[in-house]
Amino acid sequence: MDSDVSDWWSTSIIDMEPGKINLRGHPVQDLIGNVTFPQMIWLMTRGELPSDEQARLFECALVSAVDHGPQAPSIATARMAVTCGLGLNGAMASAVNMLDDVHGGAGEQAVELYGWAYDAVKNHVPIERAVADAVERWRTERSKFIPGFGHRFHKPEDPRAPRLLSLVDQAVKDGIVDGDYASIGRLVQKHLNEEKGRPVPMNIDGATAIIYAELGFAGPLARGLFCLSRSVGILSHAWEQMNQGGRNKGPTPPHYFWTYTGPKNP
Repeated sequence: MDSDVSDWWSTSIIDMEPGKINLRGHPVQDLIGNVTFPQMIWLMTRGELPSDEQARLFECALVSAVDHGPQAPSIATARMAVTCGLGLNGAMASAVNMLDDVHGGAGEQAVELYGWAYDAVKNHVPIERAVADAVERWRTERSKFIPGFGHRFHKPEDPRAPRLLSLVDQAVKDGIVDGDYASIGRLVQKHLNEEKGRPVPMNIDGATAIIYAELGFAGPLARGLFCLSRSVGILSHAWEQMNQGGRNKGPTPPHYFWTYTGPKNP
């Protein structure tokens, strides 16, 4: 009977009893003060500690996506939730729940797209053909939108992507990552540019997906990591709104009205 209870949940993450907390086999008191928060995220999700160099590149991706302003649905939701009386926990929960396929999911999707091309290259398909096939497959099986490329707001390019790519390039030179996914990501952009006859620059999701893939994170974790990163901005905006005050503020000022498309009065 005891084993029925103790085995109901099984985990390799935490071993705990009175006076003892081991996380992935490491006593928590040995981790405190000796590992950074990015290293801790890696340990908890991957089961091992990264090298310092891996952790620094990982941290760059986390830092890059913390916020994108009140026009981002998740941030707007956090601020609106506060004006409706929710506390920080409720505001954060409401906002994180906005991070799904359309808003917040492109990083995971880009990792998957890159992975299709990567697997084809490993099976001796020329890399440019592998990329073109992956893009066409995405359009056939998933969506006409190629995740990680183009931006409705940042023209001509997302300022975060070139910086992240330069850090990946340095990590390749330093032998921290192989650079395979960076090559694939750049070729996706080249392929889209040639298709459209105009620049279709990589955005934050495409760039962070390269880092997460280079570091060996699974696609679904890329979405979870984006949620962790964006939670910093969500918390900041919710706290700011809480201090600014305001009651029941909707997404637009009250003198703006929606367009009614229903039946007219007889």
